[in-house]
Amino acid sequence: MSRHTDKPFSQACENNRGPIFSVLEPLLKDKSLVLEIGSGTGQHAVWFAKQLPHLVWQTSDLPQNHSGILQWLEADPSPNLREPIALDMLANSLPEAGYDCIYSANTAHIMPWEAVVNMLAEVGAQLLSNGLFCLYGPMSYSGVIAPASNIQFDQNLRQQAAHMGIREFHDINRLTLDAGLVLLDDHAMPANNRLLVWQKI
Repeated sequence: MSRHTDKPFSQACENNRGPIFSVLEPLLKDKSLVLEIGSGTGQHAVWFAKQLPHLVWQTSDLPQNHSGILQWLEADPSPNLREPIALDMLANSLPEAGYDCIYSANTAHIMPWEAVVNMLAEVGAQLLSNGLFCLYGPMSYSGVIAPASNIQFDQNLRQQAAHMGIREFHDINRLTLDAGLVLLDDHAMPANNRLLVWQKI
């Protein structure tokens, strides 16, 4: 994370927004209300909302991150972009607002596992029938983290905080199944990330 024109700035967000959007765009053509869990700097929100004017994009994050998100929203406003709501997946339930898509990027390996478990249960509870859950970030598969750069990234995360680390795909997928979601796609993305798409049944 660095500072850019006085706003919080993530180069990774600038790099990955295009590849993520190429997957999301066809999926969101018939969607009307998207909740972004963990909007971070707000960069994805302001860019995606402009590309998708037919839907409402609701930002959210921990309260301490709202000022940065609001800076991005104020600098580049869109009529379909909503100010962040306070959301801590260790403590909060998702609002009952009729979301037909929930999107989250680079959160599962940062938040505690208990928060991931709660997030997936809440997604299943609040997502509308046939709605989509899109989760972006690195994953391990059957205990294997690859390539070497992801192994180093996982080690760096665990050194920062014991609760952080790259998550196991099969653990995530089992929880989504328990929450009434079925996996539609697992997209390989640049920089050794994945974009996983589930649908509420």
